[in-house]
Amino acid sequence: MIKIAIIIGSTRPGGRKGEQVAEWVYNLAQQRSDALFKLVDVADYQLPLLDESKAAIFGQYSKSHTKRWSKAIEDCDGFIFVTPEYNHATSGALKNAIDYLYNEWNHKAAGFISYGGNGGVRAVENLRLIMGGLMVADVRTQVALSLINDFENFNELKPTSYQIDALHELIDEVIKWSNALKTLRA
Repeated sequence: MIKIAIIIGSTRPGGRKGEQVAEWVYNLAQQRSDALFKLVDVADYQLPLLDESKAAIFGQYSKSHTKRWSKAIEDCDGFIFVTPEYNHATSGALKNAIDYLYNEWNHKAAGFISYGGNGGVRAVENLRLIMGGLMVADVRTQVALSLINDFENFNELKPTSYQIDALHELIDEVIKWSNALKTLRA
């Protein structure tokens, strides 16, 4: 069975919304029987600014935090990234975590869930460019959560029915593409 990581891309202490968004995704995904899902929180890996002396493409990691991060990502067939939008882009922490690895991302599928004042759509535009460089097939559907419409008092996640429908579609697409790309990696 394919494995999909739901990656929390914010490490902001106190009040980050990525955890509750990822929990929402995970709880809905757990109702399915066509894939296995796991939560992966970038904050748990405490990755400093990229500190490997060799380029990630070589896969010769010298730091224990990189090896741990690599292990969390390498056995996954696809990804659902949960990202805030900071200054028209994804978070620096998520970009840094992505840059630590290369081969672990290749020929896999990705979907995006963003949040922000405008739904975080520019963070996803930024991530789509990054994924192209890593040979990751990103799916068309995305979930763009508005801090105004999908969060009560800008704090508690209360997604609209439209967002729930979009999430189901996004998961469907990530699973289909993950299954298709698994044969390419074999």
